[in-house]
Formats: sequence, structure tokens, C-alpha cells
Amino acid sequence: MTNTLFLWLEGPLQSWGERARWSMRDSATEPTKSGVVGLLACAMGLDQDEDIRALSQRLHVGARCDRPGMLLKDYQTIQGPWLGGTQLSDRYYLCDATFLIAVQSDDAALVEQLAKAVKNPVWPIFLGRKSCPPCRPPFAGTGDYPTMKTALESVPVITLRESNTVQIRAVMECTPDEGTRRRDEIDSRSRRTFLPRYTFDVLLTVKVQPEVP
Repeated sequence: MTNTLFLWLEGPLQSWGERARWSMRDSATEPTKSGVVGLLACAMGLDQDEDIRALSQRLHVGARCDRPGMLLKDYQTIQGPWLGGTQLSDRYYLCDATFLIAVQSDDAALVEQLAKAVKNPVWPIFLGRKSCPPCRPPFAGTGDYPTMKTALESVPVITLRESNTVQIRAVMECTPDEGTRRRDEIDSRSRRTFLPRYTFDVLLTVKVQPEVP
């Protein structure tokens, strides 16, 4: 039975807002659950709050930070009658980052449906913002794994390092008493409201697949 969908999220720029407000548009250091669910909703052609919320509640998301990238700050200006003129807007991006995402569900049919949608999306897939397209196809396979940790450790990392294994930071969901509270569980996309989710950081030992120079 298939319970895991893998996604490669890689591109020149990514941005995974978690505490964005008005003129400050931040980016988390790794893809947020709301961002990943939004990507999947685009692939499936979902645009109603109740459908996206229901999808999010059926999924667990883990992120392996194969290449964390560098944080880039971009200055932009915004205008509008409600602003009373022109204001500066700070936009943050992750530059040249690569993440392996594991999306798990107890519903094998849903995992297969998501896999088909990612391979043939209804709407274009982007990495957090519409200005951030991926530079490689996001679909990275499916499988069945007893835990999120074993899933994220099962896919080799491609690197020039001369070693058999490397340790890579990953972020995984957990219970409230085990981790840090964050607000990236989608409640309403149209109203931009989110519910709490809890995660913890872990170092994974991952096999190396040598990169051809």
C-alpha cells in the first residue's frame, strides 16, 4: 500500500511565507505545510476553502533540507488607496535551495491521486510564490514507509561529497508536547487564516549518490 508521495522542490528562488504581514513578506527556512498543500491544490485544481482545508487535514508533511540555500532580501514598492501613497515592501526568498518533501496519508488512493496531479497539474506549480517556478519536475516517486523519518532517509542525496552517508536537517510534524508551535495548517486560503501545527528538527543519516561533476 502506498502512503508517501515524494516531491523535489528546487529552483533559483523559493519563498515560504509563515508570518507575512502587510509590507513584510518573510520566508521560512524550509517549505511550510500550507505552502506544500497549496502546491498540491494547484496541481489538483482546487480553489475552494473547504476542499483545500479537507486536503490539508488528511496529510502529514516532512521536509528534508538537502541544500538550505541563502536568504535573499528584495526591496519592492506597493501602492494602493488604503496605503495613502507608496510604501516599501521587504520580500524574502531562499536562493538556490533544494528540498525533499515527504507527503504522507493513510489514504492510498489519495496519494496516488496526488501523484497523478503533480505529474500532470491543472494549474502551474510554483515554489511558494507565482514568481518562483521550479527548475525540475517536482514528482520524485511514491512508496510505503512505517514512519516519516524512514521515508525521508530512504531517498539518497545527490552531492559531490566523498562519503557514503551525510547528515541532513529535516523538519517533521509531531505532537504539541514534542515540538515547536507554528501556524502553517491551512484554515482559509481566501481569508489567509491558519491553524497551529507542531514540528521538530532532526538530523537524518542519508546515503550519498555521487553527483557527476
